[in-house]
Amino acid sequence: MENGLEALDQLGTLRSIDRCFAQWVAARDSDGLQSAVGLAAALASLRLSHGDVCVDLQDWAGKPLFYEARTSQAHFVGLPLDNWLDALAQSQAVYHVNANSTPATSIDQRPLEKAAVSQAAMRPDGHEAFVPTRPLVLDGTRLYLARYWFYECDLARRLRKVAEGWIDLAPQAVRAAIEAVFSPVSQDDAIDWQRVATAVAAMKRLCIISGGPGTGKTHTVACILAVLHQLHGQRPPRIALAAPTGKAAARITESLRQSPASFAHRIPWKENFPKEAMTLHRLLGVRQGRAVPRHSPENPLHLDVLIVDEASMIDLPLMAHTAAALPPHARLILLGDKDQLASVEAGHVFSDLCGRLSQGLVHQKNQGLIRSREWMEKLQAVTGMTFPESSFCGVKARSPLSECTVFLEKNYRFPPHSPLGRLAASIRAGAFDAEVFKGKPFSPPKVLPRAEHAEVRWRWAQEHELFQALSPVVNGRFQKVACAESLQEAFGELDSFRILCAVREGPYGVMAINDLVETALARCQRIPAGARAYKGRPVLILENDYRVGLFNGDVGLLWPDPEDNRLKAWFRKMDGTLHKVPLSRLPAHETAYAMTVHKSQGSEFSHVLVILPDRHVSVLTRELLYTAVTRARDGVEIWAHEDILKNTLQRVTQRRSGLGFRLWGGP
Repeated sequence: MENGLEALDQLGTLRSIDRCFAQWVAARDSDGLQSAVGLAAALASLRLSHGDVCVDLQDWAGKPLFYEARTSQAHFVGLPLDNWLDALAQSQAVYHVNANSTPATSIDQRPLEKAAVSQAAMRPDGHEAFVPTRPLVLDGTRLYLARYWFYECDLARRLRKVAEGWIDLAPQAVRAAIEAVFSPVSQDDAIDWQRVATAVAAMKRLCIISGGPGTGKTHTVACILAVLHQLHGQRPPRIALAAPTGKAAARITESLRQSPASFAHRIPWKENFPKEAMTLHRLLGVRQGRAVPRHSPENPLHLDVLIVDEASMIDLPLMAHTAAALPPHARLILLGDKDQLASVEAGHVFSDLCGRLSQGLVHQKNQGLIRSREWMEKLQAVTGMTFPESSFCGVKARSPLSECTVFLEKNYRFPPHSPLGRLAASIRAGAFDAEVFKGKPFSPPKVLPRAEHAEVRWRWAQEHELFQALSPVVNGRFQKVACAESLQEAFGELDSFRILCAVREGPYGVMAINDLVETALARCQRIPAGARAYKGRPVLILENDYRVGLFNGDVGLLWPDPEDNRLKAWFRKMDGTLHKVPLSRLPAHETAYAMTVHKSQGSEFSHVLVILPDRHVSVLTRELLYTAVTRARDGVEIWAHEDILKNTLQRVTQRRSGLGFRLWGGP
């Protein structure tokens, strides 16, 4: 084992920024502390790039910290936990949170210590601005980069405060508004959780709604907007609708515009509907090269209600900025799916917000739990429903979020016994459903489908068989894009099907699969061989470019411009119109017949083909597979070896943070 920090340069597994950060941090201390502190700094920096907000030193004490990329040989071992904590507590580079205070009280009940800040600028909310002089923070056994410790603490404090807020409305008025929107309460003893979510959104300043595709989140938003219209008809609230990406924002906008709400003929709720959803970056005024958005506690958003869709995609810094920019009176309504992939950047925020299922308003396998009898009685009064006694837990909630969290379980798109419904349920449970995945996988050229129903298919193709296996996909799907007579028709064909890969590199990755599709199209003379710019090429934008109005994740098509017959890149705007960009002005992009599952979040297709690699990699998790298959409305095909598939079902995303503890308490 190596002992000197200079050996970090030889590993090949650390990024340059990890090595430089570790050496810069260690240089602040005496020789006796440099190794322990430097290794901890390198580990915290590296794990942040893997999505961990912090490093829990209990996980690493006495264990190998890094591995050499070439040989996989272990290098550096974490110190015994007590020794490591002692060294960090003595370090001039580490701010040590008072061990006698809980993480919540260190933020909620006293100002941040002067030792951790370089200036004590008071915010309007009475809390000191945090400008760290020490790059690391040790909070219990969790080690943070200072900025992320502040994001986590500040977000927890703000959300707990918002969760405690009530809207001053008469219960009779809320019930009347709800009854104007919803059908009469049925007598089948089933709790209508969309109705409950609407009541929570009407009465509380915070409402968190989690549900999978088809559980009616968009319909619930329409109901919430209608109820707010009823309650505040004389002075309609200023409502903003946002999502993390342009794709997600466009989809929620279009879904709401097309929402066939049964109450629409009685309540003109769309008059109170925002014209379009915005990306959170645009809403907050995130500026390139600046850490602080335009909207902040000093310059809050001008709104009364903020509704954020696809909240599971939001990372910790963005969620912290969003909460900080809310005016004190505003409602915050977050919608997402706690079972989906976590954000690309650090954190598993939406899952942390949902907390433990038993601490929210849950209806799962008839085990609903409500933590307060007073709250249960209030819900009964405004919804007109009677909650069974089993819904009441009788234990005082540790978090105000327990009164704000609703889980939608009933799926209106996929009945429980439908193939897609069973597939999604089996993935969430981590189970290999032999009836869904009927029989054993096989290689081409045997005939699909592999499952009893065409909605779910499963097969396996070895590397040398991939081109042959993809040929029917190209002939049946992507040729239609290339042969479309109009741009709108081409977009329609592209939206009907997409290949989703778990990885970018390797024979089963996005790059290789896109190359195979283009080769197949060229062989059947649908596109020019070797061309990078051709009619019908789908492109995926890889970086934000505010000058041309394109953002990471936007998907467009290359198509001739009727004005000059030159190829342009065309993108659909949120209002349904088309936006053309000269090829010379396109930001970084790639072909998009296939895309990663991460990039597909916020999108929806009629059918998807999910391709998993032929070996175990860290990204293969239950959440990734669930996210992939739930992009499909009508059918999904999975190409995966049985061992890889079963292993993926067993692996759950683990991201270290203290947010769940700060919000919900407990271990």
